[in-house]
Amino acid sequence: MLNIYLSEENGKLQEIDSIQKGCWINVLHPTEEEIQYLIETLNVELDFIRDPLDDEERSRIEKEDDTTLIIMDIPTVRHGEDGNSTYDTIPIGMIIMPECFVTICLEENPIFERFTNQRIKGFYTFKKTRFALQLLYIISTYYLRYLKQISRKTVDLEKELNKSMKNKEIFTLLGLEKSLVYFATSLKSNKVVIQKLMRSRSEYLKMYEDDQDLLEDVLVENKQAIEMAEIYSNILNGMMTTFSSVISNNLNSVMKLLTSITIILSLPTMVASFFGMNVPVPLTHHKHAFAFIMAIAAALSCTTAVVFWKKRYF
Repeated sequence: MLNIYLSEENGKLQEIDSIQKGCWINVLHPTEEEIQYLIETLNVELDFIRDPLDDEERSRIEKEDDTTLIIMDIPTVRHGEDGNSTYDTIPIGMIIMPECFVTICLEENPIFERFTNQRIKGFYTFKKTRFALQLLYIISTYYLRYLKQISRKTVDLEKELNKSMKNKEIFTLLGLEKSLVYFATSLKSNKVVIQKLMRSRSEYLKMYEDDQDLLEDVLVENKQAIEMAEIYSNILNGMMTTFSSVISNNLNSVMKLLTSITIILSLPTMVASFFGMNVPVPLTHHKHAFAFIMAIAAALSCTTAVVFWKKRYF
């Protein structure tokens, strides 16, 4: 899918049919025909188009003549059939050219929607350097947003695990832990690119003073996201170990309760079996024999139950 946008002087974003100077070309999971169209129309390197479409591509920045390519990892949410959400990262490419700005990604994401819905203050398609820095800033904020979601999920799972004896919650925690590993790895790769931009500001992008301030904000947000990812990852590591023991302990408690109940119920059975033997036994001809036997059985069961209760077996 290929969409072309252009900002008017009043800041309103319009979708247009053809490539014009100062436009933004948003490319999502392009076909071969769309890739060839971009290469022929923009005279851009094939690798600049295909590299961001590789989900294993690392974050980096490079320049060829007047064209700059920035590849960054962005967070994404995947919804499973069981209703659980997992978090992953995918690359996006930003191709900054003298005539236009191109973004490339494998799939739709809410980051681009923030721009197409005009929810970013001071966004203009023809201000290419600022557009790139705004994208970097929004990417970092979405990492923070998803990290907070992971934190809330962890709290909810903690409440469930306190009374759980199943492995479902453990597997959910494992999925969140993997997500945090992906986030931390991608954030550190993004940090390298941002720091490279900080050191070589004029080499890749022409920046004004406001742009430099925004780039510093991007770096701060990225560092904060890295720290949060590492903190949450350490917390989850401890929780995985702790709650594995909790589940085992809950199971032991249930087994202990069931064993105690079995012992208590077995005493009346033993008494009934004793008096049910085909040999002479006490109280054989007593008119209140049944009541006495039931009383003996009840007394033994109650005494055992009281002893078990005092010893906290249940």
